[in-house]
Amino acid sequence: MNILFCGDHQAEDGILIAILSLLKNAGTDELHIYILTMYAQSYKKKFQPFSKHAADYLSSLLTTKNPQSTLKLIDCTGLFAKEPPLANMGTHFTPYAMLRLFADEIPQLPDKILYLDADVIVRRSLQKFYHQELNDAEFVGVLDYWGRFFFHNFHEHKTFDYINSGVLLLNLPKIKETRLFGRIRRLLQTKSVFMPDQTALNFYAQYKKIAPRRYNEQYKLKPDTVIQHFSTSFRFLPIFHTQTVKPWDVERVHKVLKLHEYDDILNRYLQLRGNLVQD
Repeated sequence: MNILFCGDHQAEDGILIAILSLLKNAGTDELHIYILTMYAQSYKKKFQPFSKHAADYLSSLLTTKNPQSTLKLIDCTGLFAKEPPLANMGTHFTPYAMLRLFADEIPQLPDKILYLDADVIVRRSLQKFYHQELNDAEFVGVLDYWGRFFFHNFHEHKTFDYINSGVLLLNLPKIKETRLFGRIRRLLQTKSVFMPDQTALNFYAQYKKIAPRRYNEQYKLKPDTVIQHFSTSFRFLPIFHTQTVKPWDVERVHKVLKLHEYDDILNRYLQLRGNLVQD
């Protein structure tokens, strides 16, 4: 199973948690993890790339479970510099959120790969989702919990088709054929877009496949949830507000979300997270 992450130094904790959850649910299957990173600087902040030390440690976790598993850290600094999303560098999203849009330019990546945001936890086996037939679909994803209500009219023949970009099963040969990512990269260079990569992805995609909500649960854990995505959501009581709780903020996972489903994974994370930092 091929898995893709993107991120800087700040994503290391989230990717550790995600990998621990993958290991728990992968059985003896091989996992081939790819992490895209880069040296980057926005108008307001300088970012540190995902460290080689952290990548080496995560690789050791994988090979301890299965010696055939692999992890590759790929520096995309050069690719990003050639086509920087200049019109969208000042958003509250980091530039690393747009690294997935360069996947079609990276020869090391396999044809079929599952992209995961760094704030997901895998709860059950991904075998059925991962091994589905892609046919002509550029990618498979799940409707955005909130965006489906506001951004569902890109294509007149569908009522709800606005997909959340945090979990995407990518068909890279098809994406190369349609030049989907290339067209999005060019757009983001010159036009400011709300929720840049996600909105552009939905606008330009011609052949997307919508999967059931259980493969990217963005609101509340359900009995059939396979992947839970800890994205920012809206809450209406006691007053309307946004709520953001990330898996690595274990105390708030317990106190705010009242969630103990992943305590085995999160306790393991707390034990291991010190290994991500080089002495």
